[in-house]
Amino acid sequence: MSGHSKWATTKHKKAVVDSRRGKLFAKLIRMVEVAAREGGGNVDANPTLADAISRARAASMPNDTIERAIKRGTGETEGLRYDSFRYEGYAPGGVAVLVEVLTDNRNRAAADVRRIFSRNGGAMGEAGSVAWMFTRKGIVLIPAQGISEDDLLAIATEAGADDVLREGSSWEVICPPETLAPMKSALEGAGVPVESAELVMQPSSTVPVGEEHAPRVIQLLEDLEDCDDVSEVYSNFDISEDLLVRLTS
Repeated sequence: MSGHSKWATTKHKKAVVDSRRGKLFAKLIRMVEVAAREGGGNVDANPTLADAISRARAASMPNDTIERAIKRGTGETEGLRYDSFRYEGYAPGGVAVLVEVLTDNRNRAAADVRRIFSRNGGAMGEAGSVAWMFTRKGIVLIPAQGISEDDLLAIATEAGADDVLREGSSWEVICPPETLAPMKSALEGAGVPVESAELVMQPSSTVPVGEEHAPRVIQLLEDLEDCDDVSEVYSNFDISEDLLVRLTS
């Protein structure tokens, strides 16, 4: 099971039942603020902001909280300034890891991310060491039992999809970043149930991971996800669905 898709599904399901809702909200608020600051407050012209708002709403964040975050991002109201940047590295087994950070303290974030890599048998890399393996894409996950491949292909292709893949128990609709919101609307308008719709960094190739390295790879990713300053984690691991479910249950 490729890391970018199955990990996205795992994170989505985890977020729904996450008891630490305050931490989740804090991360989502940062994402909305930075997206609005970097691309403006117009959702139609800023797909990154649209994606951040969609995630916030999926986590049941109140609309007024989202609006305040947008206003802080566009400078209409005052607030902390968060910087966005990336760290790159490798998990055990040669798995590439791309870490996106939103923080008001770069030194703290750097120390925390480095510590997480070290204690889980990974290693930090230089800028550009793994980023070239990933491309920004829109990914819509759909329950495989809800629709046939032919029907989904017809709807997704008309809406501008690049590809439709079967990933375990889900269909994965891949599209250009700027068409993510229209793609989600087209699918939902056709009665297709959508599990999640997110902008991701999709790996160009994957690394098989078995029993030997899988526990430490998953622990590294989960520890990074749990770091306050980390907003997103992407990886190119390829692991069986049964093993992934067992390790993340």
